[in-house]
Amino acid sequence: MAAAKNLGEEKTVKLKTPVIGVFATSDPRIKKTFWERGKNIVKMTADIIAKGVKLPGGLSPEVVYTPTLVKEERSADIAARQLLDAGANILVCVPDSWCFPQPTLMSFLAQFPKETPINVTCGNSATLPGVVFAQAVVGALSQTGRLVHLNVGSWPDVGQDPKMTQSTSDALIDWCQAALTAVALKGRRVLVLGHDSMGMETALAHVMPTRKFFGIEITRLDMKLLADLLNKKSYKASEVKSLRGWLDKHLGKRLVLRTKTESEHFNQSLAMYVIIRDLITDLNAVGGGFMSQLEWGSDPRGLPLPVADAMESIFNANFDHNGPKAPIPFATESDMQGLLTMLFFTWLSGGNPPLFMDFRKVWEPWEIQAMAKKLGVNYSSRDAWANKGFVDGDNSGSASLNWAGRPGDKPEQIMKNIGMPLADLDYFMGGGNSVTFVSPGGIEGIAGRLAYSSINGSFTLFWDEATTIELPSVLSEAVRKTSAYDWPHTWVLPKYASMNEYKHYAPANHLHMVWNLKPARLQYWMDLVNVVSGTPWAARPSFVEGVDRPQPLVHLLNGGENAAKRFLSR
Repeated sequence: MAAAKNLGEEKTVKLKTPVIGVFATSDPRIKKTFWERGKNIVKMTADIIAKGVKLPGGLSPEVVYTPTLVKEERSADIAARQLLDAGANILVCVPDSWCFPQPTLMSFLAQFPKETPINVTCGNSATLPGVVFAQAVVGALSQTGRLVHLNVGSWPDVGQDPKMTQSTSDALIDWCQAALTAVALKGRRVLVLGHDSMGMETALAHVMPTRKFFGIEITRLDMKLLADLLNKKSYKASEVKSLRGWLDKHLGKRLVLRTKTESEHFNQSLAMYVIIRDLITDLNAVGGGFMSQLEWGSDPRGLPLPVADAMESIFNANFDHNGPKAPIPFATESDMQGLLTMLFFTWLSGGNPPLFMDFRKVWEPWEIQAMAKKLGVNYSSRDAWANKGFVDGDNSGSASLNWAGRPGDKPEQIMKNIGMPLADLDYFMGGGNSVTFVSPGGIEGIAGRLAYSSINGSFTLFWDEATTIELPSVLSEAVRKTSAYDWPHTWVLPKYASMNEYKHYAPANHLHMVWNLKPARLQYWMDLVNVVSGTPWAARPSFVEGVDRPQPLVHLLNGGENAAKRFLSR
C-alpha cells in the first residue's frame, strides 16, 4: 500500500543554488568517433564554465554535464532526467553536428520549466555543421516565444579534443554569469528597514513587480525594531569593540571624535552594523537598506540617533574587521531601486563591491574649464575632465570602502585613503560620523540605475560604460567644496552619454557603479529577466561589435528588443 514520505524536520537552511547543466545534441547517423568528439566538447565546455563563473565571495556554482548525447527522443529523455536529477536549472547545449530539432533539443527542453535559461554555443564548422542545427533549433524555439541565446563561436573542425577560442568562451562565461544572477536571486530576499525612502517616489519598494521580474522578496521591518535592539544592546559588545579597534588602528586621527559623547555615538553606529548583519544572516538575505532620514537621525520631534554611514560603507565592502567577506549590497535612504541595481551589478560582476552615490552635479566642459582657468590649472585636449566633463558622484552613505582604492588593493592600502569626520549636525542631529574619500581614476565598469514605469509595468535599466577620472589636486578640492566636502566623491565619466544627455535622462537622483562588468553580460541578464535596456545616448551605436551581445532571435521576430520585452512581460 502506498504511503507518503516523511522528509523529517530540519534546523539548518539549505538554500537553493544555481546548477549549470551542459549537454550536447548529435546526429544518430554519424560515426562513433564523432560521438566521442562531441562528448569531449561537452566536458571541455563544462570545465571552462566551472573555472570562469563565480558567486559573490569567490565561491563557484555547481556545474554538471552528461555524456549522454541527445540524438533522438529516448536519449533526450535520459539526458534530461540526468540533469533534472542533478538540479540543473541553467542549460548550455554545445552541438557539434547537424541533427533534427524536434526529436532532440525541443524534446529535451519540453521537460524543463519554460523559464529555464538556455544557451546554444557552437563552432562554425561546415564539416558536420553543428552551426546549421543551432540556427535551425534556435529559429524553431524562437517562433514559439522561447528566449534562447545563440553563441556562434569557433573551435577546430577536426581532432578528438578541440578547444574553443577565447572569444567563444568569454561570450559563454558572460552568459552563464548573467543566467546565474537571474536564477540564484529568485526566491531570495532583501531586508529594508524603514518605510518609503524620504518620500522619494523613484526609490519605492515596488513589491509585486520586484517579485514578478526578479523573484526577490522584500522583508520590510520598522526602524523601531532597530532602535529597540540598539537600546537593549542586543549585540556582542566584544565584537563592537573589535570593530572599533580595527577602525581606530587604520584611521587614527582621521576618525574625528572630540568628546566622549561623540565616541559613544560612533560606537552606536558600529553596533548597528553588527545588529543588521545578524538580522540579514538570520533572514538569509542578500542585501539591505536603511531609511535613516528623516525619522532616524534628522527629525527633532523625536530622539535623533547616529547616522549609518560607516555601517553602510562596510556592508558594501568586500572586507571588514573579520577579514575578507562577500559585499552585501546596502542602500542608504532605503532606496529599493538603488539596492536592486547594486545587487544585480555585484552578482553580475562575480562579487565586486558596488558604489552608491548621489547624482550630485554634472560638470559640463565649459563650467569646469572656467573653474580651472580661475584657479590657474592648465589643461589640454588629453584631459577628459576638461573636454567632456564629468559627474560628481557624492553621497553621505553607502559608498563602499573599496572605492577609496583600486580593484585588487588590499584593505590596508584602502583604509589609508579614508576619513570619518563628524556628520553635519544641521542635517543629522543624532550625530555620528560620515565616511569620506576621493576615488582614484582609471576604474572601468558600468554606471547605471533601474527605474520602474507604472504605465507599462516594467523596469528599465539606464546605463553606460563609465570610467573614474582624477582631477588636479587644486581642482579636486575646489569641486569637493561646491557640494558636501566631507562625503565620498567619485568623478564619473560616461563613455557615450554627453553631459547634457546625462543630466536630463537620469531616472533618479542616485547613481550606481561596479567595476569589471561588461556590456554583453549585463545585456544577457536584462534579456533573461525582461528588463528594458535604456541607452538613449546619441553617440552609442545600436550594436557595438565585440562589446554587445547579439540580439536573441525572439526579439527580432517581435519588433525588436523593447517591443518583444513588452510582449514577454505580460
